[in-house]
Amino acid sequence: MFQYDARLGIYLPILSREWDEHTKAERQAILHKWEIIRGQIPDRISQLEEEINKKQTALDNEDDFVQSCRLNTDISELASIINDLWLWFRTTPDIYAYKKPHT
Repeated sequence: MFQYDARLGIYLPILSREWDEHTKAERQAILHKWEIIRGQIPDRISQLEEEINKKQTALDNEDDFVQSCRLNTDISELASIINDLWLWFRTTPDIYAYKKPHT
């Protein structure tokens, strides 16, 4: 019911059927596991922010244009991941109706 998202570095809920089709016990188990995962998101964001800071320091000292572009791209991707993690963190348990993503 949870699938690891390598980009985000966390497990995400992936339900094969509608939320209301799960038993109360299943919903409680899903919510319990999600709250544990959700609680780890701020730590994951801190890790990514550390990576951004390292890349920003490298960028500040980089003279090679191509390498500067790579570092900027890396920083942008890390910032995008952080944004997505905050969205998941703010997801409240009572509005779950996840389906397998189309990616």
